[in-house]
Amino acid sequence: MPTGESYRHVRGLVDTHKLHTICESGNCPNMGECWGEGTATFMILGNTCTRSCGFCAVATGRPDPVDWDEPQRVAEAIYLMKVKHAVLTSVDRDELKDGGSIIWFNTIRAVKLLNPGTTLETLIPDFKGEKENIARIIEAAPEVVSHNIETVERLTRQVRIQAKYWRSMEVIRTLKEGGMRTKSGIMLGLGEKKEEVVQTLRDLADNGCDVVTIGQYLQPTRKHLPVERFVHPDEFAELREIGYGLGLDYVESGPLVRSSYHSERHVIPGYGRAGWLQEKETSM
Repeated sequence: MPTGESYRHVRGLVDTHKLHTICESGNCPNMGECWGEGTATFMILGNTCTRSCGFCAVATGRPDPVDWDEPQRVAEAIYLMKVKHAVLTSVDRDELKDGGSIIWFNTIRAVKLLNPGTTLETLIPDFKGEKENIARIIEAAPEVVSHNIETVERLTRQVRIQAKYWRSMEVIRTLKEGGMRTKSGIMLGLGEKKEEVVQTLRDLADNGCDVVTIGQYLQPTRKHLPVERFVHPDEFAELREIGYGLGLDYVESGPLVRSSYHSERHVIPGYGRAGWLQEKETSM
């Protein structure tokens, strides 16, 4: 069970500043480890999502009104945590004309103003593909922008329901064309075939994705999609090799890998690929 001074410190900041974290809302298996190291992934725009994805533990329904003071509270919490790298995500807010992109912009700017030495990753929704909303993220200029593809094209309608595979690819391409370091994530164990996963990695690489995380899907409740299979660690290792072979800059692949797991390593261009090449030279 999560314990320790750092864990209690993060727990206190989250409660005091009335913040939400995907660590809790998403039932992340790494919460104890990350909070124990003094880091957390903050979830802005409330904890109720307008979408009902079949894999996600975040509550679905009618969200509360936008809290315009939230950006400053998030920035202050990150300041008090004194972390070198912070991660933000959000629920989908499809009922808002701007998709929540204005709060996203305000939060990124507030965090950077109060924490100029902290790098920032933002795990954003697709904003229904609206270029104006995506442009706000690019203008705010976080160090990494992530948008998860989650699964292969064939399973997208079943797993993500309101999302579209190629719309998500277009979001990643738009971000890359805007100068962002881009990232995406895939879950395994939902019924996908290996060749479909490889094709998804190829599609991500072709659309300008720099970093990809690959992890095992875990069913959050009995109401969610079942686990079709538990993927062997050797297969995760093989997909890591394939991803690098396709030209991806960083591939994090393993059973408990999640979007923000070890995300501080994903900021530096070439870091992952250099390590991979060194591993190959050592093994030769």
